[in-house]
Amino acid sequence: MTTEEKLKYFEESSLEEARKQASAMIEEYKVNLDKVEKEHKATTLRQSDLQLKTESDNLKRNNNMALSKEQLQIKRKITQKQNELKEKLFVEVKQQLEDYMTTSTYQQLLIKQIKNIQKEAGSGKLILYIDPADSDKRSSLQAATGAPITVSEYSFMGGTRAVLQDRNILIDNSFASKLEKLKADFSFNGGATNA
Repeated sequence: MTTEEKLKYFEESSLEEARKQASAMIEEYKVNLDKVEKEHKATTLRQSDLQLKTESDNLKRNNNMALSKEQLQIKRKITQKQNELKEKLFVEVKQQLEDYMTTSTYQQLLIKQIKNIQKEAGSGKLILYIDPADSDKRSSLQAATGAPITVSEYSFMGGTRAVLQDRNILIDNSFASKLEKLKADFSFNGGATNA
C-alpha cells in the first residue's frame, strides 16, 4: 500500500469514525431532548392542574361565601318580617283584650280568679289587686266575692294580682304577664303543614 492509499484509508476511516460519533452524539442529544421535553410537559401539566384546582377551589370558596352571605341576608329579612308580624299580631291581641275587658264575661273572669285566689289563700292574709282600668268594677267584685279589693297603683292590663302575705307568694293573673309570656314563647311555624 502506498502512502497515498494509506492516507486515503486513514481519511475514510477517520471520517467514518467521526460520522459514527456524530450520529451517536445526535442520537444521544435527541434522547436527552425527548426526556427534557417529556419532563417539561409533565411539569407544565402538573402546574396547570394545580392552577386549575386552585382556581376551582377559589371559585367554590367564593361561591360558598356569597351563598352564605345571601342566606344570612334572607334569614335577617325573614326574622325582621316575623318580628313585624309578631308586633302587629300582639297589637291586635291587646286591642281584643281591651274590647274583652268591657264585657260581662270579663267581670265573671275576675270573680272566678278572685275566688280561686281565696281558695289558694285559705285562711291566710291576702291582698287582692285589680287594674286601675277596672276601678269601676271594684264594688261589684267585692260584693260578688266578699273580699276586700285594692286598686293597684300600676296598670297591668287587666286581670288580677294577689299577695299571700303569710307565705310571701305573688299570684299574677294579670293580662300583662300572660301577654308577655305568650309573646316570649311565640314562634312562627311555617311550611305547608303549619299553614
